[in-house]
Amino acid sequence: MENDQEIAKKAIRGDEEAFLQLITLNKEALFRTALAYLKNEEDALDAVQEVTMRAFEKIKTLRMPEYAKTWLIRIMMNHCNDVLQKKKRYVFDGNAGELKGVSDDFTYMEVEEALNHLSEKDRQLVHLKYLHDIKIKDIADMTSTPEGTVKTRLYKAVKSLREFFEGKEENGLDGRGKKIEEVERGN
Repeated sequence: MENDQEIAKKAIRGDEEAFLQLITLNKEALFRTALAYLKNEEDALDAVQEVTMRAFEKIKTLRMPEYAKTWLIRIMMNHCNDVLQKKKRYVFDGNAGELKGVSDDFTYMEVEEALNHLSEKDRQLVHLKYLHDIKIKDIADMTSTPEGTVKTRLYKAVKSLREFFEGKEENGLDGRGKKIEEVERGN
C-alpha cells in the first residue's frame, strides 16, 4: 500500500486518481478545519468542495509532497478567512440569530467560547496543533514563523484556555453560563 507521500508525488505529476486519494485521506481534517472556522456544516461542506477544486488546479505548485496535508489545510484556512471577510461585509436580516445545526453538546460550545477569547493567530495555531496534530516545525513552516515563536504562542494560548476553564469552575458555571447547582436541581 502506498504512503501519503507517494500518493502526493503521483498527484503532483498529474495522476487524477492519486489526487482523489489524497483528498479522501485528508477530507476529515479539511472538514474539521472548515467547521471550526465557519461554524456551519453546510458552509464547511461548500468550503471542502471549493478547496478541492483549488487544490486540483494548483497541485503542481506543491514542492514538498511530505507537506501535502499541511498544504491542503493552509488552503482551507485561507479560503475560510476569505469567506469570513466576505460575510463581514454583508448586513444580515432579522433571521441572523437563527442557529442551524446547534447541538446540546455544551462541552463543544465551551471550547468554542474559550477559543473565541484567543486572537485569530493563536486560535489558528491551536487548531493546527491540537485538532490536526501537525508538528510545531510544520506549523512554523506553514505560517512562516520561527519555531520558538510558535512554541511560545502555543504555550500562552494553552495557558489562556486553562485559565478560562479554571475561571468557569471557580464561578461554578456550566457551558451555558448557568450555575452548576441550578443545573443539578433541574432549574
